[in-house]
Amino acid sequence: MKKKHTFPILFLLCFLGFSAHSQQATDIQLETLPELSMHRGHTVHILSPEPIRYVDIASHQVSGDLPLENVLRIKLNEDTTQTEYLDYELGTVTIVGDNFLAQYRLTAPLWIDDKSIPAMLEIKPDHTRPLEISEIGLSRSQMKNLALGLLAKNVLRPLRSKRDYGIGIALNCINTIGDYIFLDVSFTNTSNLSYNVDELRLFIEDKKIAKATNVQVVEIKPLWQYQPLTEFKKRHRNVFVLKKATFPGSKVLRVTLTEKQTSGRTVNLKIKYGDILNADTF
Repeated sequence: MKKKHTFPILFLLCFLGFSAHSQQATDIQLETLPELSMHRGHTVHILSPEPIRYVDIASHQVSGDLPLENVLRIKLNEDTTQTEYLDYELGTVTIVGDNFLAQYRLTAPLWIDDKSIPAMLEIKPDHTRPLEISEIGLSRSQMKNLALGLLAKNVLRPLRSKRDYGIGIALNCINTIGDYIFLDVSFTNTSNLSYNVDELRLFIEDKKIAKATNVQVVEIKPLWQYQPLTEFKKRHRNVFVLKKATFPGSKVLRVTLTEKQTSGRTVNLKIKYGDILNADTF
């Protein structure tokens, strides 16, 4: 009797396992995705709320590129070897940002009203699924929102400041979140000449330099800054984001601003490690 029931039981277990696996594999179906209609001769721009890191277009009949880091441009390929009409279904386009994944169902209707042809698609929150990628950390859109919060505050007294040749650098505040350091910095110009910025660089170096041969200097590259720093006539305020770095109290973080001219003006602002340890948190 036991042998007679062995095969049906095994078959039932296999069927249940296959059924459960099938349900997991078809969590999102093509027909449930937002539809994006394509039309020959027209380009669709997809606007992302944050930089696009990865794109996959399922159909070889659709091509795309990234003219900007947060804009995907797609269009139907102009191929005279194809038949006059395309298949209605073109598969999916998958767009991955820093913290989200979005998918759209691409279609090519045989006929569409010119007034209904899409020109731009903005990725909305309800079109996305969140991603948890620890290596990415803060997205640029998140950094921008935090920086705007700092810039909206009035500065009563800077933490550190330095002025040379009529050019001043002032550290308004330091804020931290996770492994990120936000430096709110103001630049002023009291001279009658515009200041054309060559570069802004940050270094960790010894607080006191006894011999030039023993100087240890490590440059730190900002991960992101709120706006370009190219020229300012009177005032400029910016936010620079650094990855958290630990250095002993015998060293300082030096901010160096240099001018483009050969004999350009250079200003150095030194930030103590204690300033970073006492930084506010968002």
